[in-house]
Amino acid sequence: MTMDLGTEPPASTPRLQLAHITKRYPAVVANSDVSLVVQAGQTHAVLGENGAGKSTLMKIIYGSVKPDEGSVVFNGQPVQIRNPQEARALGISMVFQHFSLFDTLTVAQNVWLGLDKSLTLAEVTQRINAKAQEYGLDLDPTRPVHTLSVGEMQRVEIIRALLTNPKLLILDEPTSVLTPQAVEKLFVVLRQLASEGCSILYISHKLHEIRALCDACTVLRGGQVTGVCDPRGETNASLSRMMIGAEPPTLEHHERQPGGVVLRVQALKLPREDQFGHDLEDISFEVRAGEVVGIAGVSGNGQRELLFALSGEDRRADPDMIQVDGQPAGRLGPSRRRRLGLHFVPEERLGRGAVPSLGLAQNLLLTRSDAVGRGGWIDVKALKQQAADLIRRFNVKAGGPNATARSLSGGNLQKFIVGREIDANPKLLIVSQPTWGVDVGAAAQIRGAILALRDAGCAVLVLSEELEELFEISDRLHVIAKGRLSPSIPRAEATVSLIGEWMSGLWGGRLEQRKVDHVQA
Repeated sequence: MTMDLGTEPPASTPRLQLAHITKRYPAVVANSDVSLVVQAGQTHAVLGENGAGKSTLMKIIYGSVKPDEGSVVFNGQPVQIRNPQEARALGISMVFQHFSLFDTLTVAQNVWLGLDKSLTLAEVTQRINAKAQEYGLDLDPTRPVHTLSVGEMQRVEIIRALLTNPKLLILDEPTSVLTPQAVEKLFVVLRQLASEGCSILYISHKLHEIRALCDACTVLRGGQVTGVCDPRGETNASLSRMMIGAEPPTLEHHERQPGGVVLRVQALKLPREDQFGHDLEDISFEVRAGEVVGIAGVSGNGQRELLFALSGEDRRADPDMIQVDGQPAGRLGPSRRRRLGLHFVPEERLGRGAVPSLGLAQNLLLTRSDAVGRGGWIDVKALKQQAADLIRRFNVKAGGPNATARSLSGGNLQKFIVGREIDANPKLLIVSQPTWGVDVGAAAQIRGAILALRDAGCAVLVLSEELEELFEISDRLHVIAKGRLSPSIPRAEATVSLIGEWMSGLWGGRLEQRKVDHVQA
């Protein structure tokens, strides 16, 4: 890296110029002759389906991947960014979709690692509190990272990046676990940063966000640039066509009469297992055959505790507090619940949903026993064929059944994991964050598969912080806030603003009004 950090370039000089960037891996060309220009103070979207090469390109800019060909110019001067430390020295910060945090350290300690070592931990803690308050991001600097939800980890990454006062800020799916109100607050911050001259590279699959926030857009498909546009003059449909060559299929949500109760949770009350979690307070709800019930909420409000209790990872509940297909299940482990027909997709793809170092075929064995014969012998050929069928049916871009889980993009791994559980023909499917970080085409495919499963008579429970998703696939909605669950509301009666209010725990007034309306009717 050769650059005079004390010299400010002319205002007309682009902040970043990439020319003919190419990066090859043994099985794929991730980037092929990619050129990109980001102006100072510009909010520039990079759009593309999963596996299009966006993350690789961002890692090249951030110094964590070295390109095979091409050049990088920053503030008008050629640079070779050999590692993230050099990137940060130039003024480049990045928030990854998959987080780079140490689980055993606290929030403040993790942030401290990326900052000037002349600062004390106490000073860093003070700065985190100030930034968190300024941006409306609720965060406790003293909490160990392993106690945080995915959404809370994302807040750590965002604050860590902003504390470096970047000249170029790279954001990979920054709003995937934020409420609509929190997204608006973040957008205010990003617009302010841009007005002060900070350039922003913004990766998101939410096309309406890109149109609302960004003033330039580069589209990648198959590792190549297929278009450059001003997204403010485009529609969701035109951006989709540029990205995937077609508009995503329209989901058909048919009204159906649900069947019998498959999941009944009654008066579930569990104390938190760690000091930073949430107690579950008197949670009761039902999910019937042939319906999708959605649970909305800001990450870190008891979702993790509820999911652990439902999946069987936490077996402290009284047996009758959780009933699956009429059977008391509160004390049953995950494998025994699967025998009752419950299948589960966790929010953490790598590490909980799949073992990173194992192949896709081997990862089937985590929740499926189809290829295990008498005496525990594994039919390897059948296992690989099963994985190949899932790869084909769910359009997973992978190097075959033996490809390791970590080699897939986030969206493709998500399609495989969701497909693995759907293919098991469950009576009850519980899915957390089904399309987190997934492109519009893959998201439509996953949501369509969930609705098809629902139409086939499966009971489906979806926990998501993506309200658009919940409105698209749910028949009824709940909101979880501070370990408490709201009563359900039909999707037709729910609005984004109302659910946003409920995410703060404010559902009492609405419920009283509904009682009045019912009495008057």
